[in-house]
Amino acid sequence: MKVLLVFAHPEPCSLNGALRDVAVRELEAQGHEVRVSDLYAQGWKSEVDRADFPSLAPDARLIPVAASKAAFEAKTLTEDVKAEIEKLLWADVLILQFPLWWFAMPAILKGWVDRVFAYGFAYGVGEHSDKRWGDRYGEGTLMGKRAMLIVTAGGWEEHYAVRGVNGPIDDLLFPINHGVLYYPGYEVLPPFVAYRVDRLDEAGFEATAERLRERMRTIATTPPIPYRRQNGGDYLIPSMQLRPGLGDPDAAGFALHMNGKVTAG
Repeated sequence: MKVLLVFAHPEPCSLNGALRDVAVRELEAQGHEVRVSDLYAQGWKSEVDRADFPSLAPDARLIPVAASKAAFEAKTLTEDVKAEIEKLLWADVLILQFPLWWFAMPAILKGWVDRVFAYGFAYGVGEHSDKRWGDRYGEGTLMGKRAMLIVTAGGWEEHYAVRGVNGPIDDLLFPINHGVLYYPGYEVLPPFVAYRVDRLDEAGFEATAERLRERMRTIATTPPIPYRRQNGGDYLIPSMQLRPGLGDPDAAGFALHMNGKVTAG
């Protein structure tokens, strides 16, 4: 398999850097071909602005969605964005690796998504009718590929449990797993999460590294998170509401959009 790992940590000698190397070595040992997009090392530009759309007339109003659509169709996206899109098309598996900062991905990685997931590529594809509402949430350009997160957190695992003060880790990562990865068609694997990373000793690191090696060894066979497909009949179109009677009657929020339960590993 071909694997793209998008790495978002500013320090190469960090724990994240060490875990990245563990993941890459294990993937290569399993015979996979790996490419790494190191966003900080690349000096990735995170903000969307007029510079992203060189064909936009100087006196034209910048409407990012429309500009993205026009640039993608005309093949005038900037070279850095084109290069990342080509990597995504090349890869069978996408891994996003980052530290959890303020309950989300670092700004540089969000900026990678904002710029690379262009209109016509990652969204805005497929017909809109009374039977379908675009090719998204289980369908789309990246359908048939796999994706997962490698996440580090400073807090305790208990802090991110169902009754933990930070909220369940699966809920915190839902906007990324479901909204960023599942939306354009990826089969999304349960995330790999390392906790209390600022306090890891050598033994703790090795135990974490071995857990990660095992996830890399099973990256082709791990069952994906069982999200409901948008166009699979579970949702009413065009309201996109879950059909009455579906889901656990006691469930609410993100859990309603899953046909089963899978937790972070």
